[in-house]
Amino acid sequence: MITIQGVASNMIANNLEPAYPTHPGEVLKDEIEYRGISQRKLAAEMDVSYTQLNEVLNGKRPVNTEFALLIEAVLDLPAEPLLKMQARYNMIVTKRNGKFIEKLNRVRKLSAVL
Repeated sequence: MITIQGVASNMIANNLEPAYPTHPGEVLKDEIEYRGISQRKLAAEMDVSYTQLNEVLNGKRPVNTEFALLIEAVLDLPAEPLLKMQARYNMIVTKRNGKFIEKLNRVRKLSAVL
């Protein structure tokens, strides 16, 4: 573990992982509710199905590049932070997946032999 002036890097505020990662859809859902826009109207404006939009807003589907760019065009919210938030969410969820961690540890052991 790396320490910076005697403080472990995982204890620095910018490096802390939240107990519950935030899916970017949650942020978007709050934003459209604040603006008083219906999901159906937004889906129509974005030319996506209501189901697709609803699944993103409820964290059941990831925000991909195309979706982020559509949000940027319709709501004037920058696409890149949404994509970074999705990547961070994916990283945290994956790190907490026990089966994947077991696989990762097996791969590390195998690669140590190489």
